[in-house]
Amino acid sequence: MIKTLSDTDYGLIGRPLGHSQSKSFFTELFARTGSGESYDNFELAELSPEALYSLVLLNPKLKGFNVTAPYKVDIMQYLDHISPEAERAGAVNTVKIIRAADGRVLSLEGYNTDVDGFKESVADMTSRLSDGQGALVLGTGGASKAVAEALRQLGIGSLRVSRDKIGVGIIRYSDITADTLHAHPLIINATPAGTWPDTEACPPFPFHLIESGMMCHDLVYNPSETSFMKHCASQGADVRNGLTMLHSQALASLEIWKS
Repeated sequence: MIKTLSDTDYGLIGRPLGHSQSKSFFTELFARTGSGESYDNFELAELSPEALYSLVLLNPKLKGFNVTAPYKVDIMQYLDHISPEAERAGAVNTVKIIRAADGRVLSLEGYNTDVDGFKESVADMTSRLSDGQGALVLGTGGASKAVAEALRQLGIGSLRVSRDKIGVGIIRYSDITADTLHAHPLIINATPAGTWPDTEACPPFPFHLIESGMMCHDLVYNPSETSFMKHCASQGADVRNGLTMLHSQALASLEIWKS
């Protein structure tokens, strides 16, 4: 159900949104800067033209919104313009609303700030990779697509891992071997597994194969230490969560909305 919040400037769509810290991040930022702007969550039971129409109609001040799971890929079919980077990533996490002077919606533009947000978050880890080494990306959804595009831009090869899909550049968890990890010592969890409130959930990864010195980046940031991170750290890996990425992509989104 869309909330009627006529004074909302920005927001977030997805389902569920109870774990998200985007609203608190932007609310604190706007309070600190004294901008007087606002940000709210819009949990959509489904993504449809009707849902988007209601969102922009009931919130005439809305300048743009972020997109999170499970809508980062599906949102693309409803947009009037998609940036080249979002096209390459195959996912959108930021939408800018272009309005006429009277408030009418002229177009919806899609961008992907996850790509640059991830690049900033993982920079020190990628610098530790040896020539020819790549990254193992867990998941095949919108977040993993952005990660794969970011790695491509950095000149780092990636191999994605799925529970059931298999194809070019995609393997199953059961296919992971010690040799796989030696060739891909940077492991990124781009699935929502472990996100609050289901904090004990974890990708079906062969953690016993992880060795000291490997690097494990979880895009999940709530909780701050996920089950995935705990398993990896117990094997001696260098671990981190997705909070830096969240903040980086959020600030990039704000720049787009204000441009």
